[in-house]
Amino acid sequence: MPLEQGFVQVYTGNGKGKTTAAIGQAVRALGSQLKVLLVQFMKDYPYGEVTVLENLSPHLELRRYGNDSFVFQKRPPSQTLKDQVKQGLDQALADMRGGQFDLVILDEVCVSVYFGLLNEEEVMAFIKQKPHQVELILTGRYCPKGILDAADLVTEMKEIKHYYQQGILTRKGIES
Repeated sequence: MPLEQGFVQVYTGNGKGKTTAAIGQAVRALGSQLKVLLVQFMKDYPYGEVTVLENLSPHLELRRYGNDSFVFQKRPPSQTLKDQVKQGLDQALADMRGGQFDLVILDEVCVSVYFGLLNEEEVMAFIKQKPHQVELILTGRYCPKGILDAADLVTEMKEIKHYYQQGILTRKGIES
Protein backbone atom coordinates (compact mmCIF):
# COMPACT_ATOMS: atom_id res chain seq x y z
CA MET A 1 0.00 0.00 0.00
CA PRO A 2 1.58 3.32 -1.01
CA LEU A 3 2.09 6.19 1.38
CA GLU A 4 -0.64 8.82 1.56
CA GLN A 5 2.00 11.53 1.58
CA GLY A 6 5.75 11.37 1.25
CA PHE A 7 8.17 13.87 2.72
CA VAL A 8 11.76 14.89 2.10
CA GLN A 9 14.19 13.96 4.87
CA VAL A 10 17.85 14.99 5.15
CA TYR A 11 20.42 13.33 7.41
CA THR A 12 23.56 15.47 7.49
CA GLY A 13 26.34 16.64 9.79
CA ASN A 14 29.87 15.60 10.68
CA GLY A 15 28.85 12.76 13.00
CA LYS A 16 28.62 9.04 12.36
CA GLY A 17 25.24 7.49 11.55
CA LYS A 18 23.71 9.16 8.49
CA THR A 19 23.78 6.12 6.23
CA THR A 20 22.97 3.87 9.17
CA ALA A 21 19.82 5.91 9.90
CA ALA A 22 18.77 5.78 6.25
CA ILE A 23 19.28 2.02 6.10
CA GLY A 24 17.27 1.66 9.32
CA GLN A 25 14.44 3.60 7.69
CA ALA A 26 14.70 1.31 4.64
CA VAL A 27 14.38 -1.76 6.85
CA ARG A 28 11.36 -0.26 8.59
CA ALA A 29 9.74 0.53 5.23
CA LEU A 30 10.41 -3.01 3.95
CA GLY A 31 8.77 -4.38 7.09
CA SER A 32 5.62 -2.53 6.02
CA GLN A 33 5.80 -3.92 2.47
CA LEU A 34 6.98 -0.64 0.95
CA LYS A 35 9.30 -0.74 -2.05
CA VAL A 36 12.70 0.89 -1.54
CA LEU A 37 15.33 2.24 -3.91
CA LEU A 38 18.69 2.88 -2.22
CA VAL A 39 21.19 4.71 -4.39
CA GLN A 40 24.68 5.13 -2.95
CA PHE A 41 27.05 7.72 -4.38
CA MET A 42 30.83 7.75 -3.84
CA LYS A 43 30.74 4.27 -2.25
CA ASP A 44 32.31 1.48 -4.26
CA TYR A 45 34.05 -0.10 -1.25
CA PRO A 46 32.50 -3.46 -0.26
CA TYR A 47 30.82 -2.13 2.89
CA GLY A 48 29.29 -4.74 5.18
CA GLU A 49 25.72 -3.68 4.51
CA VAL A 50 25.93 -4.21 0.75
CA THR A 51 25.76 -8.03 0.77
CA VAL A 52 22.94 -8.08 3.30
CA LEU A 53 20.93 -5.38 1.57
CA GLU A 54 21.25 -6.98 -1.85
CA ASN A 55 19.69 -10.15 -0.45
CA LEU A 56 17.38 -8.67 2.17
CA SER A 57 14.18 -8.31 0.22
CA PRO A 58 12.86 -8.43 -3.32
CA HIS A 59 11.34 -5.02 -2.50
CA LEU A 60 14.77 -3.38 -2.10
CA GLU A 61 16.91 -2.30 -5.00
CA LEU A 62 20.47 -1.13 -4.25
CA ARG A 63 22.53 0.77 -6.80
CA ARG A 64 25.99 2.30 -6.45
CA TYR A 65 27.56 5.04 -8.55
CA GLY A 66 31.02 6.52 -8.32
CA ASN A 67 33.74 6.37 -5.71
CA ASP A 68 35.70 8.66 -3.43
CA SER A 69 39.26 7.83 -4.54
CA PHE A 70 39.76 11.35 -5.90
CA VAL A 71 39.24 12.75 -2.39
CA PHE A 72 42.11 10.72 -0.96
CA GLN A 73 44.28 11.54 -3.97
CA LYS A 74 43.54 15.23 -3.35
CA ARG A 75 42.51 15.94 -6.91
CA PRO A 76 39.26 17.01 -8.58
CA PRO A 77 36.86 14.30 -9.76
CA SER A 78 37.20 13.25 -13.39
CA GLN A 79 34.53 14.07 -15.93
CA THR A 80 33.95 10.33 -16.33
CA LEU A 81 33.18 10.04 -12.62
CA LYS A 82 30.89 13.07 -12.73
CA ASP A 83 29.05 11.58 -15.70
CA GLN A 84 28.62 8.24 -13.90
CA VAL A 85 27.16 9.92 -10.81
CA LYS A 86 24.86 12.13 -12.90
CA GLN A 87 23.67 9.03 -14.77
CA GLY A 88 22.86 7.43 -11.41
CA LEU A 89 20.86 10.46 -10.32
CA ASP A 90 19.00 10.56 -13.64
CA GLN A 91 18.15 6.84 -13.42
CA ALA A 92 16.93 7.26 -9.84
CA LEU A 93 14.73 10.16 -10.94
CA ALA A 94 13.21 8.14 -13.78
CA ASP A 95 12.51 5.24 -11.42
CA MET A 96 11.09 7.49 -8.69
CA ARG A 97 8.79 9.19 -11.20
CA GLY A 98 7.87 5.79 -12.66
CA GLY A 99 5.99 4.92 -9.48
CA GLN A 100 7.72 1.65 -8.64
CA PHE A 101 9.21 2.82 -5.31
CA ASP A 102 7.66 4.19 -2.12
CA LEU A 103 10.95 5.22 -0.50
CA VAL A 104 13.96 6.57 -2.39
CA ILE A 105 17.26 7.08 -0.58
CA LEU A 106 20.08 9.09 -2.13
CA ASP A 107 22.95 8.13 0.15
CA GLU A 108 25.89 10.58 0.17
CA VAL A 109 24.21 12.85 -2.35
CA CYS A 110 24.96 15.95 -0.23
CA VAL A 111 28.68 15.26 -0.04
CA SER A 112 28.59 14.51 -3.78
CA VAL A 113 27.47 18.10 -4.28
CA TYR A 114 30.20 19.36 -1.96
CA PHE A 115 32.90 17.58 -3.98
CA GLY A 116 31.47 18.68 -7.33
CA LEU A 117 30.19 15.35 -8.65
CA LEU A 118 26.72 16.88 -8.84
CA ASN A 119 25.51 20.42 -8.40
CA GLU A 120 22.87 21.73 -6.04
CA GLU A 121 20.52 22.62 -8.89
CA GLU A 122 20.49 19.00 -10.13
CA VAL A 123 19.54 17.73 -6.67
CA MET A 124 16.95 20.47 -6.21
CA ALA A 125 15.38 19.50 -9.56
CA PHE A 126 15.24 15.89 -8.31
CA ILE A 127 13.47 17.00 -5.10
CA LYS A 128 10.98 19.14 -7.01
CA GLN A 129 9.98 16.18 -9.17
CA LYS A 130 9.27 13.88 -6.22
CA PRO A 131 5.79 12.37 -6.55
CA HIS A 132 3.42 13.16 -3.68
CA GLN A 133 3.36 9.61 -2.25
CA VAL A 134 7.13 9.01 -2.36
CA GLU A 135 9.32 9.46 0.72
CA LEU A 136 12.76 10.82 -0.19
CA ILE A 137 15.83 10.64 2.05
CA LEU A 138 19.07 12.45 1.23
CA THR A 139 22.23 11.85 3.26
CA GLY A 140 25.73 13.24 3.49
CA ARG A 141 27.90 15.85 5.09
CA TYR A 142 27.93 19.46 3.95
CA CYS A 143 24.30 19.61 2.85
CA PRO A 144 23.70 22.82 0.87
CA LYS A 145 21.31 25.37 2.35
CA GLY A 146 18.86 25.13 -0.56
CA ILE A 147 18.42 21.40 0.03
CA LEU A 148 18.04 21.95 3.78
CA ASP A 149 15.36 24.55 3.10
CA ALA A 150 13.51 22.22 0.69
CA ALA A 151 13.42 19.36 3.23
CA ASP A 152 10.50 18.62 5.53
CA LEU A 153 12.73 16.95 8.14
CA VAL A 154 16.42 17.61 8.80
CA THR A 155 18.49 15.62 11.26
CA GLU A 156 22.05 16.70 11.98
CA MET A 157 24.44 14.06 13.25
CA LYS A 158 26.92 15.99 15.36
CA GLU A 159 30.24 14.51 16.35
CA ILE A 160 30.87 15.05 20.04
CA LYS A 161 33.65 12.50 20.45
CA HIS A 162 35.10 9.89 18.11
CA TYR A 163 37.75 7.21 18.51
CA TYR A 164 39.29 8.28 15.18
CA GLN A 165 40.87 11.08 17.20
CA GLN A 166 42.78 8.38 19.12
CA GLY A 167 44.12 6.87 15.88
CA ILE A 168 41.58 4.03 15.65
CA LEU A 169 40.84 3.47 11.98
CA THR A 170 37.83 1.98 10.22
CA ARG A 171 36.70 -1.32 11.73
CA LYS A 172 35.09 -4.02 9.61
CA GLY A 173 31.45 -4.45 10.56
CA ILE A 174 31.24 -1.10 12.35
CA GLU A 175 32.38 1.59 9.90
CA SER A 176 32.80 -0.59 6.83
